[in-house]
Amino acid sequence: MFKGFYNLTSAMLTHQRNLNVVGNNLVNVSTAGYKESRYTATTFDDVMYSRVGNKTKNYVDIGRQSYIRANSEIYVNQDQGIPELTNIPLDFAIAGEGFFAIQGPGGAAYTRAGSFTLDDEGYLCLPGQGRVLDPDRQPILLATDKIEADGQGNIYSQEGTYLGRLGVFTFADTEQLEYNDQGLFVGAQGNAMESPEVYWKYIERSNVDMIRQMTEMLTCQRSLQSAAQVTKMYDEVMSHAASDVGRL
Repeated sequence: MFKGFYNLTSAMLTHQRNLNVVGNNLVNVSTAGYKESRYTATTFDDVMYSRVGNKTKNYVDIGRQSYIRANSEIYVNQDQGIPELTNIPLDFAIAGEGFFAIQGPGGAAYTRAGSFTLDDEGYLCLPGQGRVLDPDRQPILLATDKIEADGQGNIYSQEGTYLGRLGVFTFADTEQLEYNDQGLFVGAQGNAMESPEVYWKYIERSNVDMIRQMTEMLTCQRSLQSAAQVTKMYDEVMSHAASDVGRL
């Protein structure tokens, strides 16, 4: 009789988690290189066994019912965002697949955001994150923002002196990557590309579709409100069943 609470509670939790993901996408709609996240849920099987803890561990299912939905995975849409011209000499964008590597405290982390600057020692860095790495995973020392760059990420001084090369790294399976608390991708080790295509004085815009995210947010909000209202009605019905029917 009370199984409906499982379904209704599951609906509220599912839509709330989806709203959190959609909200994060909307917050980062203007963040360079940000990749849209998508929430997926799956059914959670409630399995009971006839023999629990027997010596042979030969469990036998005697019932299987699904009352709730559980968090399955948050997928990241790796589609490329639109390159945007900035005319800022330390801005770079990757065409096609690949990620820039950033030197973090726990090792290399990866990003599509190419809005770089120079740190106090003249190294190319991503503000607040760490130094940008070359294909050999070494920091890139520029010492000046008066630079020139070609379409493969090679960086030169205005006098033509070679200063370094941006490392662009690819992954056999990008689904292994996940966002860390700094908004960078971690979870796998990339391989340096031999001939990447890099746009100089460009940044890659977020690939978040604002209209689609707003539509999904409104849908989730309405569904969450409906589940909450039905839960209140269901609670009143159960209260009447426990009090009125019991007197009969």
